[in-house]
Amino acid sequence: MDDKPKILIIDDEEIVRDSCIQILANSNYEIATAPNGAEGLNLMEEFQPDMAFVDLKMPGMSGYEVLDEIHQYDPTIVTIVITGFATVGSAVESMKKGTFDFLPKPFTPDELRLITRRGLDRRKLLLETIALRREKETLREHFAAIVSHELKSPLGAVQTNLYVLGDDLADKLTEEQKEKFERLQGRIGDLVKLINTWLRAISVDISSIRDNFEPVSIATVVAKAVENTQLHATRKAIDIETSIEEPLTPVNGDEGTLVEAVVNIVGNAVKYTHMEGLIVVYAKQSGDEITITVTDNGVGIAKEDIPHLFEDFYVGKSKTEGERRSGVGLAITRRIIEAHDGHIDVESEIGKGSTFAIHLPVLKE
Repeated sequence: MDDKPKILIIDDEEIVRDSCIQILANSNYEIATAPNGAEGLNLMEEFQPDMAFVDLKMPGMSGYEVLDEIHQYDPTIVTIVITGFATVGSAVESMKKGTFDFLPKPFTPDELRLITRRGLDRRKLLLETIALRREKETLREHFAAIVSHELKSPLGAVQTNLYVLGDDLADKLTEEQKEKFERLQGRIGDLVKLINTWLRAISVDISSIRDNFEPVSIATVVAKAVENTQLHATRKAIDIETSIEEPLTPVNGDEGTLVEAVVNIVGNAVKYTHMEGLIVVYAKQSGDEITITVTDNGVGIAKEDIPHLFEDFYVGKSKTEGERRSGVGLAITRRIIEAHDGHIDVESEIGKGSTFAIHLPVLKE
């Protein structure tokens, strides 16, 4: 936004336009006016306003049409509806469609100044948010390049040479040396796996999976996810109980990524549940929505961690002995579920366990 904020006033009443100019004259604003919607939109492209006051009741092009055009042209332009008392309901309706606020006629100078300041503050926040998002995306791209070229490639070369060296020395090493060699290979393998997980979290466009959507059985998704996590659960003597409340309408989605999303949730439940614990995976349909819940009696999640669980690389305070954490599994899960027009939520209490719920819309005929 320029140092001098630009304000566009579109109103068919000349007295209203003149009043606004006089009231805001002493402020550091650049002001332009138009007597109707068509002229206002033409002026908007040239003037590039930060804020636009739009009268709902104008001859020719209605205020609603003007607002729609402004929001399509630049959704960061803050729009304020000017309205008579008889149309306050209409102004409220326009706010539901993206208008920031409304100014009823007649208005006082202080009311106009206050709503102008608030609107410009809103515009500033919107632009700062967009700039931060762009900066974050740039950092993600740079981080992906660094991880891929500076870490993954050298580790991959080390891993390959270790396997070759292991074969060459197979008949020369003692049993103790072989065990050390295998542990070294395992640690390098874990690092390569972790790097691949990071790269998937920061570089894969999950939304592209929508191109391959087809009817998917949630019962099949749950069965495959449980099967994929069963070995880890068996090692910890954890029981995984599955309950499917049939019938379930198929969902429109990608089976592979949905299985991955549920694996991440069930895998976390196994990770944060103590030996000989219990995990229950339950799926049911209610109306046009299917809910998959994963409930454990594990260590639980701290209340301050819950709002950040689905952020990239976030690792909460809850820990279990010997379990490795990357902080990207739940972030990937959230993206997958949102790509399927669903959402995910969690309830938890320290020491008593957690319940994750995945909500997905059913396939409509």
